[in-house]
Amino acid sequence: MTNAAALCAAQPTPAERVRSVLAAAESLTVTTNGHRCDLVGLHSLDTRGRLTLELSAASHLAVAVACAPRGNLAAMLEFTDVAPTAVRDRVRARVVLSGWLTPVGPDLEGTTVELRLDLVRATLEAEEGILVVGLDELVLAEADPLAGHEAGLLLHLTDAHPDSVAQLARLVDLRHLHGVLRVWPLRLDRYGITLRLEYARGHRDIRVPFSAPVHAAAEVGDRIQTLLAAAHACPRRRRQSTRP
Repeated sequence: MTNAAALCAAQPTPAERVRSVLAAAESLTVTTNGHRCDLVGLHSLDTRGRLTLELSAASHLAVAVACAPRGNLAAMLEFTDVAPTAVRDRVRARVVLSGWLTPVGPDLEGTTVELRLDLVRATLEAEEGILVVGLDELVLAEADPLAGHEAGLLLHLTDAHPDSVAQLARLVDLRHLHGVLRVWPLRLDRYGITLRLEYARGHRDIRVPFSAPVHAAAEVGDRIQTLLAAAHACPRRRRQSTRP
């Protein structure tokens, strides 16, 4: 495989995508036997991707764990990855973690409790379908360096540089541009940017790779400029408006 072909093929692994969704998520839904609740800003991850919930000791979930026969409670945690830009069908992926919630211990005053998720199964639901992610892979994977910055970067590109988005569409195969009504930046990771092409009926997502992977958010601007320079060098293509 040539370097160019390898670069085009490079993209985050399923385990990395799961870690990135978890790292960027602000909320999740917890389902236990007979109970379902949404939690916002109450979970954290350590460097190995292990998840902990910090709850009021009087909350329904904390009490249910405390009262569980073996001191732990079977639970399913769901995370939804939603595109920050105003595309159709904004859900990009869903991550489901299944396992056991186990108390780590109350705080010194006993008003809060930490619950650790002992993970049994992890799945990623994305455009490829539902993928089961190995637990060893998940432990070894790292979140994308842009995971915490992606939303702001994509919104800035859409709101402040709509002409640049239209320019990037020049890098898309001409056959995919026929009938395009709008182009949105959908996803951004260290390997490239994904554009959402919207038609009167349906849509198509096209990945545009960077010239080299980025290691920090500060490098994204240079990579986008390189893509824009390549797009500017492409022959002009007659097509409908692709501005968001």
